Amino acid sequence: MEYTRLGNSGLYVSRLALGTITYGQGGGFEKIAGVDASEARKQLDAAFDRGVNFIDTANIYSAGDAEKVLAKALGGRRDDVILTSKARSPVGDGPNDSGASRYHLTRAVEDSLTRLGTDHLDLLYIHQWDGQTPVRETVETANELIASGKIRYWGVSNYTGWQLTKTVYEAKALGLTPPVEQQVYYTPEAREIEYEILPAARDLGVGTWGWSPLGEGLLNGKVRRGEETSSATRQGTGWPEPHVTDWDRAYRVIDVLDETARELGWGLPQVVISWLLGRPGVDGIAIAAREFDHLIEDLDAADLSLPDDARRRITEASQLPAYYPVWHRLLNGMDRPDPADRPFFDEHRASVLGE
Repeated sequence: MEYTRLGNSGLYVSRLALGTITYGQGGGFEKIAGVDASEARKQLDAAFDRGVNFIDTANIYSAGDAEKVLAKALGGRRDDVILTSKARSPVGDGPNDSGASRYHLTRAVEDSLTRLGTDHLDLLYIHQWDGQTPVRETVETANELIASGKIRYWGVSNYTGWQLTKTVYEAKALGLTPPVEQQVYYTPEAREIEYEILPAARDLGVGTWGWSPLGEGLLNGKVRRGEETSSATRQGTGWPEPHVTDWDRAYRVIDVLDETARELGWGLPQVVISWLLGRPGVDGIAIAAREFDHLIEDLDAADLSLPDDARRRITEASQLPAYYPVWHRLLNGMDRPDPADRPFFDEHRASVLGE
């Protein structure tokens, strides 16, 4: 297992994080969760044996039950892991039961600490942008939580490029600690973060962690063109994510991934994970599974190295359009390229410049 620094911090974490969205039950997660404490303990043991030290959860997973299950499964091993959770999403019907305000974030963190049976989180993610709360209030609250010892670091999740930039510079203007990490959705089928979000993070020194590398079941090898998807996978349960805008393209990407997996003798998920771990600016990814054998397959991907030819084939097959200003920069502005977005622009050169 490789380890990497969490953004610009001095904290080292494994490049695979064990996600817990499948833990617990209730809260609208019934279709994708159900892992109890005994099975969770088995997952943790396997992850620890392979060097994983990073555990990812959220206060909304199974309405907080995932945190309770994780606490039982961890037992006395809390200090052996880097533990994260998230806050911002609605946890009730009241006007202050959501958001990134001082009121909501403080209460949410305290509730998570109670469920997790610990006195601190190593990392708190702000789960979504809050378009109502002033950014300054969110930044100040995160720093207050650090000063109180309730969290060690903070990050953001599902932010746009400008939202991430605004947050970082607001923190710097106040002389406060900015977010060290962002967690974003990233798969070979969904590469939108390469336009703005990843380059922004690279320029700002914010690390990037991918969530749901298999596209919430889309790329687990069980979704095929013209075939009914089994209810044993998330995509067969009516789960609303991911939002696929071009299904024909998605199936073409799946075909290339499947062909590559067959050639290498790997599982399709292993091809996806290996491709993602080799992408510019990606520190690591969070994996999660209901079935133990699926988790083992995903964990083993950390030790696989995708051949250059296979990596190039997947990258070309899944390339998104060179939207403005990408094509204009390539035609007129590459005499002074920016290191933050250069690798992504280079992958558009063939379509724009014919190279």
